Amino acid sequence: MQTAEVDPVLADVVDHVMTITLNRPEVGNGWNGAMAHRYFELLEQAARSQEVRAIVLTGSGSAFCVGGDGGALEQAGATGELASTAKRAYWFPLQIGKPIIGAINGACFGIGLQQALCCDIRIASSDAKFSTAYARRGLVAERGMSWLLPRLVGTGHAMDMLLSARLVRADEAARIGLVNRVVSAENMMNEALAYARELVEKCSPRSMQAVKRQCYQDLMSNMPESYERSEVLLNEAVRQDDFREGIRSWQYGRAPTFRSLPEHLALIDFTDAGLST
Repeated sequence: MQTAEVDPVLADVVDHVMTITLNRPEVGNGWNGAMAHRYFELLEQAARSQEVRAIVLTGSGSAFCVGGDGGALEQAGATGELASTAKRAYWFPLQIGKPIIGAINGACFGIGLQQALCCDIRIASSDAKFSTAYARRGLVAERGMSWLLPRLVGTGHAMDMLLSARLVRADEAARIGLVNRVVSAENMMNEALAYARELVEKCSPRSMQAVKRQCYQDLMSNMPESYERSEVLLNEAVRQDDFREGIRSWQYGRAPTFRSLPEHLALIDFTDAGLST
């Protein structure tokens, strides 16, 4: 008897928030090609959907993602190649024009940590734990980890995590800036969803897309370039309906009614910063 294939990543949309759940709990949500393909596919769907304004990413069961699937790693050892089968670069979440909130439950290791770093906000449960894992597997900092991690926690903390591959528990992760906040395990998803809903209810989708682009692009440029870009973006912003609605809602003490993000802004284009997928 043939069993139905389980979707490696699940998604549902409630109140304009898409919750994406890595769904291989029997192996700690170990990352493989099918999971990568489906996750990036869902991210693009969320980016282009008029119904979605924020995204929450989490893992099913007791782990967020324990890293690369054991079978895939064993095969890489035999073939001498650890290739990605995903159609997108692994920093694709940075291109999504909507905020991504990582709800980090349990173990977050290796490629799981790399994907958590690609979230814009990270909310961890008190039982979350983090490790780069690479040095203890004879590997290197993969998929842009050596770019992402130092920018979040500083070079010293990044070198510590990468060289030792030691376990970093939730409280330390918050102290060094790896996560934005730590909450109890039973409240973690409620906290992440509440944060996402606040963005949906109070913030302009167009503004959030622009801010996300600014922050990541400016990490790769200097202050004068950042300043000049912000002047251009500011002049564009004040000509938009969202600016007028933001002012009116503030003046009249009511909740704003912003339009959905236009589809042409769904994906952030970093090609002028020397990056492409």
